[in-house]
Amino acid sequence: MKIHHLNCGTVRTIEATYDGPPPAPAVNHCLLVETDDDGLVLVETGLGLGNVQDPDGTLGTDWVELAQPVLDEEETAVRQVARLGHAPSDVRHIVVTHLDVDHSGGLPDFPGAQVHVLAAELDAARVEAPNFRYRSAHWAHGPRWVTYGFEPGEQWFGFTAVQPKGLPPEIQLIPLGGHTAGHTGVAVQNGDQWLLHCGDAYYYHREIENPSETHPLLDIVQTRSQVHRDLRLGTQARLRELVRDHGDRVELFSAHDPWELARYRR
Repeated sequence: MKIHHLNCGTVRTIEATYDGPPPAPAVNHCLLVETDDDGLVLVETGLGLGNVQDPDGTLGTDWVELAQPVLDEEETAVRQVARLGHAPSDVRHIVVTHLDVDHSGGLPDFPGAQVHVLAAELDAARVEAPNFRYRSAHWAHGPRWVTYGFEPGEQWFGFTAVQPKGLPPEIQLIPLGGHTAGHTGVAVQNGDQWLLHCGDAYYYHREIENPSETHPLLDIVQTRSQVHRDLRLGTQARLRELVRDHGDRVELFSAHDPWELARYRR
């Protein structure tokens, strides 16, 4: 299994809260996983071709003004998949943490892929779209949805794990509530180590180290977009415990922190 870390959508530049890291544009951190038997698996899709071509119509004018996306076609997942020598049809599975506009924009670029998502998230998106959070243009093509409930399942380092259908046990859904109605993390095993894509369960690497050190701009985004404050804060507390107890076996990263993405690109 080979894992590629992709930025599928640069947005506005932010500054760190401490000396050292230079200002950097926030990102949409996606994974492209090359499996042995199940083709390519895309974790998150970021922004897609339709967003580049019609940002106001597919993302919404308010979101574009706030996020200030670069809208570079070469950053879309489908173009990056091609540069790695693959066809869009090689992406057989897409796993999304949730369906916010900047996480689902690339879905139409892979119409044949199965899209794995928690059922509560898909239900909320269908009811609420179009709004600032959800844009129905991203699933107007009729994705091949594969949905999952919140039933108790296997345990993964103390978290409930859901095995996506048709995918190897090295890829697991790890529900991480609070940000949206059906938000989930995605765990990917890489040798003896696990990577946990936390989506928007947190926004800034320093707040996992210290809950009081949030990012002044990113914290506004995460608090305004949360659907359940106590659940979100509880999820973050459990992630800190995960790092404390199992940091030798599990690495965490979130969707938009540019310094976390840079750690893997080095």
